[in-house]
Amino acid sequence: MTATPQPRSRLDELGDALHAAATADLARRERARRRHTLVGALAAAAVVLPGAAVATNALITDDQVANSIPGGTWALIGTEPHCTTIRANVEFDCVLKTTPKQGDIPAGAWKNTVEPTVDDTKHVNGGCRALNAEGTHWRCYIGQEAVRQQIIGPNFLGDPAPTPGRG
Repeated sequence: MTATPQPRSRLDELGDALHAAATADLARRERARRRHTLVGALAAAAVVLPGAAVATNALITDDQVANSIPGGTWALIGTEPHCTTIRANVEFDCVLKTTPKQGDIPAGAWKNTVEPTVDDTKHVNGGCRALNAEGTHWRCYIGQEAVRQQIIGPNFLGDPAPTPGRG
């Protein structure tokens, strides 16, 4: 036996129309939410990325890195560092014209000593590791690379350093 289709009532038609409208409205709201999320993400990127670029490029020249070395450590004041880029904005090979001052580290015991670097705004921007016992050859790292190299701690990067450290 075959069932004959029942005519649809006005109430069924209204229910179907309401369902279709609600589905379309939800889809529209989801598209709008995604669009707002994308717009928000793009706006955040527009603010964050230039700031990151500025931070990354804050010490771009060899001279700027050389100037940051004595800013971090009293014993390195007056040593006249000269730096050469190894990896742009990240890693530098630095040689001091004179040996560091005698302080807590005796002469001939500098190898593997680590010291922070301080930028011209008086903030810790990286750090260096002595490559020889005399303390005249250093490998310096800027930003997060100094943290990765375990020269400075992650909470020290960016801290104010109004005067060179001593001891």
